Amino acid sequence: MLSDIPPQTDPRVLVDFRTADDAGVFAWEAGPALVQTVDFFTPIVDDPYLYGQIAAANSISDVYAMGGRPLTALAIAAFPETGLDTETIRQIFRGGFDVLTAAGVALLGGHTVRDREIKFGYAVTGAVDPARMWTNAGAQPGDALFLTKSIGTGIVGTAIKFARAPQPLVDQAVASMRTLNKAAAEAVRDLEVHGCTDITGFGLIGHTVEMATASGVTVELDAAAVPLFHGVRDMAAANRSGGLASNEAHFASRVGFESPEASALADLFYDPQTSGGLLLAVPAAGAAAVTERLLAAGVVAPQVGRVVAQTDRAVRIR
Repeated sequence: MLSDIPPQTDPRVLVDFRTADDAGVFAWEAGPALVQTVDFFTPIVDDPYLYGQIAAANSISDVYAMGGRPLTALAIAAFPETGLDTETIRQIFRGGFDVLTAAGVALLGGHTVRDREIKFGYAVTGAVDPARMWTNAGAQPGDALFLTKSIGTGIVGTAIKFARAPQPLVDQAVASMRTLNKAAAEAVRDLEVHGCTDITGFGLIGHTVEMATASGVTVELDAAAVPLFHGVRDMAAANRSGGLASNEAHFASRVGFESPEASALADLFYDPQTSGGLLLAVPAAGAAAVTERLLAAGVVAPQVGRVVAQTDRAVRIR
């Protein structure tokens, strides 16, 4: 949709939409660069407070994915004119505010409109050192890839809508979605990170394809190493979302499944995520230090793959 927009001519624009990165970065005359992002969506859970928390964690995540520090936020909300009580609206805003506070983000204001469908999220502004900025275009052959959260939230969300999700699985997914990527980002901020993206609406495959394409490399994923929510694999085929099908249609031509075991997990790898984890590309020599730092921060992040020289596929899954 943005392909017809002329290229940026302002040299202060360091990152924009052209590499499908997580946020835009704008350089000031001096000091840190500005990181800006926006995200909002319809309810993924029934509890309004949890919905607000998840929306906030998801919106802030893009700043962490750029190696930045989130600073301020503006709320974006749409609510129906009738049929929604004020306490529900208050709980949505309170859930979001509590997560913003945990992230050290100041809520400056926002804008609300009337809509038949509930929508909620934030525009978030942060800061990043241009010399230490992470992008999805920096992965290099030889890098190790780490993923900081399990996947499967889209499948769980679809199952919730039809009352097909067991409560223990719902609890796992909600706990993950409301958790900030702050601990993971801060744990490795002073280490060498070549590239990063967060796994959200385009799913693990989509965001990995974008990283590989922007970096001019191929990513090899180890299917067995990708963390999944316990029990989600058994529900995947019966709870495919429209977003999953769209992701598969858009990215499949650039992906190679190289084993029956990998192909069996295709639905999960195409599954659109909400408030997913960070996918970090780091030098192989620094992989042990990354693992140590993340574990010390309470983040379980397995190595899920590696980066190799570019081939005919952006992503190969073994």
